[in-house]
Amino acid sequence: MDFNSAKELLELCQQEQCPISEIMRRRECALGETTRDVVDHRMARALEIMRASATQPLKSPGRSMGGLIGGEAKKLANHAAKGKAICGDVLLKAMTYSMAVLEVNASMGLIVAAPTAGSAGVVPGLLLALQDCYQISDSRLIDALFNAGAVGYLAMRNATVAGAVGGCQAEMGVAAAMASSAAVELMGGEPEQCMDAASTVLMNMLGLVCDPVGGLVEYPCQNRNASGVANALIAAEVALSGITQLIPFDEMLATMYAVGRRIPIELRETALGGCAVAPSACQQCASCAV
Repeated sequence: MDFNSAKELLELCQQEQCPISEIMRRRECALGETTRDVVDHRMARALEIMRASATQPLKSPGRSMGGLIGGEAKKLANHAAKGKAICGDVLLKAMTYSMAVLEVNASMGLIVAAPTAGSAGVVPGLLLALQDCYQISDSRLIDALFNAGAVGYLAMRNATVAGAVGGCQAEMGVAAAMASSAAVELMGGEPEQCMDAASTVLMNMLGLVCDPVGGLVEYPCQNRNASGVANALIAAEVALSGITQLIPFDEMLATMYAVGRRIPIELRETALGGCAVAPSACQQCASCAV
């Protein structure tokens, strides 16, 4: 059940007549020499952590270690409760959950890196929002997480998910690609549509730089998680409508990696460029250090 590319993954799906999540589950069982129950239990634990980190700040917001963020998710939730939201239910919930996860991460709480700590809000944000709005069971969410894992595995194997290597397009882009592919399967899409969605995300987020203020995974990372779920949702909707991608996922992943290596070092998690050197950002960092 092993695969080294999206092309091979789709061939396995066709051969076995099953979704991406099932291929990834079988791969995990084979590599770990264990049972479905064991791997499902591990994924259920990941889902439990994801849900906790996405909801805890809505009840008791707290400041981040660097003091740059804290309470934003609660503000979004309150905004929705007042009936003033201009986004639809799925997107607003996804934004809220994704920003909440970053608050937990930035305050040294427990999160699931999916695929990284800085982009950890995107996958749970979108999947938990879909669960809320469409009454989806946890067992189906676990399937979706295996799908997301397959996309993350391909990115790790054939490119990078590190902002220091490929910019934020690698971290947030891959997280959104994982979320989008998982969402497509969750909503009844075919494996090919999952890969189309993942490819569309990488295309739309191509070139995004990594410029954390003060070198901390707080700002603008939190806002970019919200942007990531929006990109993931858009790509999923496009794929589910039957619109195909001109560039296959494998090629788009290679393109993202090539672009990432050409991004200047100042814009790859060094805090030497971009938002990190804006005057207001520098003033905030100085006040945090006092």
